[in-house]
Parts: sequence; structure tokens; C-alpha cells
Amino acid sequence: MKKVLFILGAVILIICAFILLYPSFGKKPSKACRQEYSLRTDNYYYDGKKFFYPEEWSIDSGLDNITVSDKAAKPVDNLPVYSPDFSLANDDNVCVTWFGHSSLLLQIHGLNILIDPVFSDYASPVQFAGPKRFTKPSVTVDELPEIDVLILSHDHYDHLDMDAVKRLDSKVKEFIVPLGVENHLKKWGIDDNRISEFAWWESKKLSGGIEITCTPSRHFSGRKIVDSNMTSWCSWVIQDDKFSIFDSCDSAYGGHYEEIQKRFGSFDLVFMECGQYNSNWHYSHMYPEEGAIASETVKAKCVMPVHWGAFVLSNHGWDDSPERFTVEAEKRGLNVVTPHLSETFVLGTDSDYKDRWWRNYQ
Repeated sequence: MKKVLFILGAVILIICAFILLYPSFGKKPSKACRQEYSLRTDNYYYDGKKFFYPEEWSIDSGLDNITVSDKAAKPVDNLPVYSPDFSLANDDNVCVTWFGHSSLLLQIHGLNILIDPVFSDYASPVQFAGPKRFTKPSVTVDELPEIDVLILSHDHYDHLDMDAVKRLDSKVKEFIVPLGVENHLKKWGIDDNRISEFAWWESKKLSGGIEITCTPSRHFSGRKIVDSNMTSWCSWVIQDDKFSIFDSCDSAYGGHYEEIQKRFGSFDLVFMECGQYNSNWHYSHMYPEEGAIASETVKAKCVMPVHWGAFVLSNHGWDDSPERFTVEAEKRGLNVVTPHLSETFVLGTDSDYKDRWWRNYQ
């Protein structure tokens, strides 16, 4: 019996040490950090060490989860992956390259803004197990241009890739993250002087007149079992004197979309989550039709569905997301663009990106 207890205790100690020391898990906020968070935002329980979504925004669209796709969760065919053209960007236009899921390079006002870059094969703390990519970007981290700003929305593995962050370190001028995520980056060796952490509604002006604002979303956070909601999550608004852009990031449907529209008006371009949904986690992800409703709510002049095309994180058909989103958005009179994976999209040439290409693949 003593031997069994000894072995059990040793196993527990090894597991605890793994959770505490394994670098991909990141680092939880200190007491000083938690005190600061409680002063900077209303959506944080200091005693409970948790961020939360305000109850007054917790509305439901009333939609049921009804899939339309009869395809598998992972495509049978090899999906087309284009070669990006980063040279299309200039001071007067907006260019976007979507690398799959929620990873985007936004080129605006002469700046390169990289959002939620995930380039690893697995959305997981380890690179031998977990959700594996079924498409890969056509460029590597090393082939990306110099990055002025790297923006993160939250710390889930399909949005915060430790290996990508560390490999990008030498070519990124500034990291912008929601509260709490800065601790992960510091543990991974990112210079504190290049990290700016934000509470909801906090903003920062960049060169060229660009302003980035951290805005609410309805989601959750955590990189290991014991750190749920210890870091914040968010959406982002990016504006200059010509363009206004909104990235919903991961979010369930909620009243925050109306509040964002009230504060910022309409948006020239919206990146809207539309994939990896399930009735069991409807509190953190939208059904595609809800994404279309949210796009209408924020008055999107042009909308691009994201959060699909790379990982299997739910059980719906791999093309269920863009198909349902596009159909519902077009019913509502929205302008939907669906560029190919890694294809560089130029805002204002929307008619060139109307190919619903996923319909040609199984």
C-alpha cells in the first residue's frame, strides 16, 4: 500500500511540475498583475482571479445548430493554397492575406499588422498530438515581411502559437495583447518594452495615424486546466483616417456587437468568426448565421468569414461554416468576400474575390 501511495504521489508531482514548468503553457498573472487588472477593467473578479463577459450583454439569437454540409470534418481533397503578394500594399489601400483559421496579415497605411499567427502543425501545447492542420500556409514565418505590430486576441492554442511567436520575435516591432497574455510572452523571452497589454475599450495610436482599440468579445481563455479565464480575450478595431476595420476574433453572439457599432460606426472591412461551433459551447462560438447577423449589426460594408479552413475543432463539415455564413449574409444584403487560403485580397476590388471555391472540393 505504501508503495502504491508513493508511486501515486510521484506521478502527481511529475504532472504538477510539467504543468508549472512546460513553457508552452505560459505563465499565469501575478498578484500585482491581478491588482492592476481590477483597476483597469470592470470585467474582472479580483478575488476569483477571473475575467468574465458582462451578463447584460448575454443575449441569444435563438438559432439552432442545423448543419447543411454532408462533407467530412476534414476535407478529402487537397485544398488550393495560393501564393501571397505582399507587394500589392501601399499607403492608400488595405491588403489582407488569410493563412487559414484566424491568422491574418493586414497591410494598412504602410504598416504590416499580423493577427493571431499560427504556423505550427498542431494547435496544441505539444507538436505530436492534438488538432492537426489539414492546410498549411504557402509561406513560412521566415518569409513573412517585417512586422510592425503583432496582435493577439487570446491565449488558446489555435490563436497563440508559442513557436511562431518566438520565431517572429526578431522581425516584430511591437506586440499588442489583451490583459494577462503579456505574461506568456515574457516567459517566452519577448522583451517587456515591446509588449502593450490592453483592457476592453483601451486604445493606442501607432505611426501613420492608425489607432488600435481592444474591444469586447464573448469567449474564454486558458492554456492548461487550472488557468481558465485568468487572462482576457477580446476583439479588435483598427482605424486610420480612411479605413475602419473590425476583427470579431473568437466570440459567441452577444450585445457587445451593438455596443461596438455605437462607439465606432460602420466598418469598411470585418473579419467575422464563422467556424468551429457546437451546441455544447454555444456560449463561446457563433453559428454561421449568427456571424452574419453580427456582421449586419456592426454595419459591415465588406465582410470576410474566418476561423475555418485549417483545423478540425468541432464535428461539422469542413465547408459548413463558409457555406452557411455566405448564404445568410447574402440574404441580408451583405458584401461577402472569400479569398483563397494565402491569397492576398485588396479591399475595393471585392468583385475579384467572390469565388465560393470550397464548393468544388470534397
